[in-house]
Amino acid sequence: MLTFEPEADFDGEPHLQHGDITLPGEERRSDSPFIERVWHSRSDSGGSFISMAESHCEIVVTRSRRSTTLTVRGPETRATEAYCPPDAEFTGIVFKLGAFMPQFPARMVMDRRDVNLPQAGSKSFWLDSSAWEFPNFENADTFVSRLVREGLLIQDPLIDVALREQPAFLSRRTLQRRFLQATGLTHNNVFQIQRARHATSLLKHGVPILETVELAGYADQPHLTRALRHFMGQTPRQIISRKTDKLLSFLFKTPPF
Repeated sequence: MLTFEPEADFDGEPHLQHGDITLPGEERRSDSPFIERVWHSRSDSGGSFISMAESHCEIVVTRSRRSTTLTVRGPETRATEAYCPPDAEFTGIVFKLGAFMPQFPARMVMDRRDVNLPQAGSKSFWLDSSAWEFPNFENADTFVSRLVREGLLIQDPLIDVALREQPAFLSRRTLQRRFLQATGLTHNNVFQIQRARHATSLLKHGVPILETVELAGYADQPHLTRALRHFMGQTPRQIISRKTDKLLSFLFKTPPF
């Protein structure tokens, strides 16, 4: 993600400042069955940050003075260091789990193997031999609807069912294959990532470490620490601290998995 985590939820338009980085941001839900959320932010001076693990695929539009780029991104199975360019504006469309672009399957673009689509003009990019207008925060739903109509975005309905319980009409092997194909991840990968993000959200909202261990379902504090260091790039105490050297990417309101 290229947005940063605020001190509180996005009820208005808060600013987070760290060194030379200032990023106002907002997010919204969508009625589209293909969209998890849409987000938007801006950078001033830019800088480095920690890109946290993420289980969803997404599209990110980056607008700067020189150019506009549309990037297709896949899941991230671990935390990595990333860079936010200065004086730029970002719009992200996070797809529902199991929704993906067949031309760019999740396993092809996961773990920062992003694909930047070629620019067709100042306001458009090339996709499937056609020029498409760059989406923005307001028209993201319309953009995604067109992707679906053109067959450029599909969704495996089994994934949503599988996240709740295993369908009785499918074998475990078939379910695992479908899940991996649609998400690029195993069911356990998704669980571990979502749990770590939920635990991070609890810590950021003032829940004590030991209580977070219990609420997020970790065996003990060392278990929590290992998980957050891997998926979030920070220990619980670093996440709580306001003096950390690195910012985390934007932490959406992640519910318990």
